[in-house]
Amino acid sequence: MIPRRFSFFFAIVAVALMTELVASAFGQETGLAEPVNRKPNLIIIFTDDQGYADLSCFGGKHVYTPNIDQMAKEGARLTSFYVAAPLCTPSRAALMTGSYPARIDMDVPSSITVEAVSQKPFPVCLAGDGRGLNPSELTIAEVAQSAGYKTGMFGKWHLGDQPEFLPTRQGFEEFFGIPYSHDIHPKHPRQRIFKFPPLPLLEGETVIEMEPNANFLTRRFTERAVDFIERNKDEAFFLYLAHPLPHGPLAASPEIKKQYAEQLKVNKAGKPGLFPAAIYEIDWSVGEILKALKDQGIDENTIVLFTSDNGPAKGSAKPLSGKKGSTLEGGQRVPAVIRWPKGIPAGIENDKILTAMDVLPTFAKLAGAKLPSNLVIDGKDIMPAIVGEADSPHEYFFYAHWGVLEGVRWKSWKLRIADGKEALYKLDTDISEKKNVAAKHPEIVQQLKVAMQGFEKEMQASVRSAGSVENPMPLSMK
Repeated sequence: MIPRRFSFFFAIVAVALMTELVASAFGQETGLAEPVNRKPNLIIIFTDDQGYADLSCFGGKHVYTPNIDQMAKEGARLTSFYVAAPLCTPSRAALMTGSYPARIDMDVPSSITVEAVSQKPFPVCLAGDGRGLNPSELTIAEVAQSAGYKTGMFGKWHLGDQPEFLPTRQGFEEFFGIPYSHDIHPKHPRQRIFKFPPLPLLEGETVIEMEPNANFLTRRFTERAVDFIERNKDEAFFLYLAHPLPHGPLAASPEIKKQYAEQLKVNKAGKPGLFPAAIYEIDWSVGEILKALKDQGIDENTIVLFTSDNGPAKGSAKPLSGKKGSTLEGGQRVPAVIRWPKGIPAGIENDKILTAMDVLPTFAKLAGAKLPSNLVIDGKDIMPAIVGEADSPHEYFFYAHWGVLEGVRWKSWKLRIADGKEALYKLDTDISEKKNVAAKHPEIVQQLKVAMQGFEKEMQASVRSAGSVENPMPLSMK
């Protein structure tokens, strides 16, 4: 016989176990465990102009990124991860749609011509721009919505500032952020030419503030992202956190500047300066996101991808050559870390060719979303490649800038035809692109030229028009 003093204890345990079993059966949370068979959440943390070496887990000695380093230890470092362009707008368009910028007419996106670029369209969307990502394009956010996900974006958009192009017209239920880079305002160095209006901060489609203080952008967007996680912890969600930094002008909050100075005294990792402080605040942001996931009990089944939109303007791409705006590796190969405790083994280093365009089809597969049968995109499902079950699904990866195709990668070979020079590199032994071996391998040069010709022909034959608005106006407070 069970002593009476223990009977109440056993009754409580029995009720708790029964509650957990019932909750698991019906996919409901009890706070003790995540629901069974729940679709994974997806979080993309996208920074601006952060180079290949601008993370300490990617070899950067000038920065200190403990949270992202820990994220890499618990997930995978993707060391051959590419964005589809070496500049903001076309790169972000490719991420959102899973398509090369040339396919969606976003390789030279601006409708504004300026003296500074010899009357050519500027390669990124500007203020009061008549061009942007076509609302008819299918975005990751719309894929998420089709699968029943909540969607939110916080940070920099840069795919068109007219109401027709804003995130709320592209599948995001919530948006708090800026429509383009934070340097597109009256203090721009070439303001005499551009004549930019004040920078707007939006809540949804409404301008709520002009000229927000750049020192607090990382913190404000992070706080909103954490709030989104807390409010949607019981539902599947897609969160896009797009930091405007470390794009210039550099900025960081006073709190972070003080914390970074203190940590330099303690462990001497990183170097003094505003750039590493801005990176340190981005790392703080990642830490806040991961902490929120754990606090809400949804850490195990949330995919977090951290990466950058293109190579560095002020940072480092070592050992890669090139930087932002270049089709050398440093312009388009970016640091990337992905973490998903439920689905990705810890401590992986993956050097397969993977791209930002792959996020859409990979997520669609995991979310159980069906893509339109007639939709032509360039991204592939890369989860088998990430976890080691398959090789890269990409036979070729193509490099382009300002609408001009300049290179192609096949396996470890890269052909680049730019700056009046034709060069072939073997990236597995020459990651810095220093040794031109074209003369020794004419057959590979010819194969890659044929591949480039085929790509250009396909893009020209199947291009889908960018969005267009007549009489565009800069956003302003009403």
